[in-house]
Amino acid sequence: MSKRRVITIKDIARKFNCSPSTVSRALNNHPSINIYTRKNIQEYAEKLGYQPNQVSLSLLNKKTYTVGVIVPNITGYFNAAILDGIQTILEPQGYALNIFQTNEFYEAEVNYIHKLLANRVDGIFVSVASETKDYAHFEKVIKQEIPLIFFDRGCEVEANQVRVDHYMGAVMAVEHLIQMGCQRIAHLKGPEGLSVTEERLTAYYDVLKKHKLPIEEKYILPAGFRTIKGVYPTQKLLALPDPPDGIFAVNDNIAMAAMHVIREHGLRVPDDIAIVGFDDEPHAAYCFPTLSTIAQPTLELGKEAAHLFLQQLQSETENFTAKEVVLPSQLIIRNSSLKNHLPTTN
Repeated sequence: MSKRRVITIKDIARKFNCSPSTVSRALNNHPSINIYTRKNIQEYAEKLGYQPNQVSLSLLNKKTYTVGVIVPNITGYFNAAILDGIQTILEPQGYALNIFQTNEFYEAEVNYIHKLLANRVDGIFVSVASETKDYAHFEKVIKQEIPLIFFDRGCEVEANQVRVDHYMGAVMAVEHLIQMGCQRIAHLKGPEGLSVTEERLTAYYDVLKKHKLPIEEKYILPAGFRTIKGVYPTQKLLALPDPPDGIFAVNDNIAMAAMHVIREHGLRVPDDIAIVGFDDEPHAAYCFPTLSTIAQPTLELGKEAAHLFLQQLQSETENFTAKEVVLPSQLIIRNSSLKNHLPTTN
């Protein structure tokens, strides 16, 4: 089978016995071209299946109208909702999203940054991988004066950032467990080194100190973010001579794993152990018991990140000042924490 020939502006120009620049202006509705000529050229181009050469247009305009988005994973609701927010703002502006998944690996993140720079994207959005401790690859982006926006997970680089107030979210979670009568509150924490892990852990410490409750390291165990990672640390907690009567989990996946293990041990949630998660995944309202959690405005987070990108494009490079946008979180009370059976909110 012969390869289908690509239709060019020169082919259309030969048909109308005019210059390629005239065809280009007609296809872009330039007012200098007679309206009837524009209409005839556009109809003919559509009939032939003409497609603009995006590479040539990118070189001409010095813009590719593409952005890169690097996320730890794209399997869960959280990052999918953020991507939706970014796309909602940028798609009407003509931008396409190139999405990459690091699976929390530093090397993958570095490789994707280099690939995006080579493809001359107009901006890069990043939720930093848990393995990332060196930021040289981000400095390369800044040196090339390409807008760099961090979202969800903070980073010690002079660039735009948008995140949720993880500290206050964790404060609300732990305060709520104390209000429910919990005295031995455990924390299943996230990966070491991540800003979200540290902020939630710091809030946990601060609230216990405020209420003069003992801080015991046996109740603070690393879990991670994936559901399976919540099983073993919960088993360790239940094996203690004095197991916790409340658990603050770093996210909803870990909280649900903890509830499963607790039920397997013949205990009840929340009567024996109350649980609060973080994120408000859609299934949190439909598991059994329904999960109390901290809701994050994920769609708004994505939209704010996109707005920061557009604002940076419009600003003069020498006058650019990095901005940090912090969005509020919200406590959602459901059955998993209701030892005192207060009214729930959905």
